[in-house]
Amino acid sequence: MTTIQISQEQAQRLLANYHFTPTDLPGVFNRLGTVQYDPLNPVGRNVDLVLQARVPGYRVDDWQPAAYTDRLIYDSWDKQACLVPISDWAMRSHVRELYRPYHDREIMEVDPQTAPAVLAAIDARGPLSSLEFEDRTRMADQNSWYGMTNVKRVLRAMWVSGIVVTHHRKSGRHYYDRPERVIPTQHYNQPIHPDAEAYHRWIIARRYQAVGLLRPNAESAVWSACGSTAVRKQAVLQLVEDGTLLPVQVGEKKNLYYLHRHALPYLDTPLPADPEVKFLGPLDSMLWDRKAIQQIFSFDYLWEVYKPVAQRRWGYYVLPVFYKDRFIARLDSRLNAKTWTIFNWWWEDNCQPDAELYHAIKQAMQRFKRYLGADTIQLPEHLILNPS
Repeated sequence: MTTIQISQEQAQRLLANYHFTPTDLPGVFNRLGTVQYDPLNPVGRNVDLVLQARVPGYRVDDWQPAAYTDRLIYDSWDKQACLVPISDWAMRSHVRELYRPYHDREIMEVDPQTAPAVLAAIDARGPLSSLEFEDRTRMADQNSWYGMTNVKRVLRAMWVSGIVVTHHRKSGRHYYDRPERVIPTQHYNQPIHPDAEAYHRWIIARRYQAVGLLRPNAESAVWSACGSTAVRKQAVLQLVEDGTLLPVQVGEKKNLYYLHRHALPYLDTPLPADPEVKFLGPLDSMLWDRKAIQQIFSFDYLWEVYKPVAQRRWGYYVLPVFYKDRFIARLDSRLNAKTWTIFNWWWEDNCQPDAELYHAIKQAMQRFKRYLGADTIQLPEHLILNPS
């Protein structure tokens, strides 16, 4: 297949249109295929931030009815913990069996008694969280993924393995149930696809779909559950052959990317006449490959939430600010009670704000305030926008 040559500016416009052309909540999952979940909640969780940037009128936690009432999406292990379409259940059996984190397999082997006891309790009482169990044994390793108690560890291992699934959440906490009581029958009873090669083509195509335009040598975290380098390379060749992926060279340096065919219509789409400023989640799929963001947008972004304070350049939970087809700034903020407080705002060096941009920012702040359910906005002294 012929390699497409596009400029850096074309790549910028393509990604802006692919990611931020407005749609509804199911439309986001149809377009991206996955949205990363993270429990940190300073201004909504990452899934909320991803959705508010794409769904007009979105409010914090609007995704929950789609997950826990309508059962359109469900909690799954994907790139990391993510929300994915519930129709993925059968194909994701390969994730549950082949690519669950090794420590979950060890937990189930070391403690064979707790899982049957947990399942018996769920069968008798319905969906339960770790709080409903008397075992409060604290583990020596306090890593938040493993869980701080034995039951939490076993529940997480069962969740990754598909023995239980998330029935619903309360304040972010999982309440677990048997998958056959949560996954709709037409998806739960769908035959498991036995072909690992077909699975790898599918999951790698999903990674390109989530980003739109992605480097084949993107950072390793992008390729969780996608197999070895050799497996991925073979899958990409097959996806190019069947037209799912299109090879693209970007810019004067002709950096190699692959474009998912679903993103192709956005290549020549003009930017909207009335562009909006967007505040992006730190784990937005557009940002998954930081080097690509540098190459295409000349934007250097690193999520510093787990860095010691003294080593942070920007702040704890900094959101990129996007306008038209470029990153213009970044901000650090929190929702405290009903006040959205912006602690810091940093303009990008190449951004020269004018009256039009200030107006767009003020409108974006009002939308973000409504999304958060805040009553007021508190700005740093150096940022004079008068948004209210």
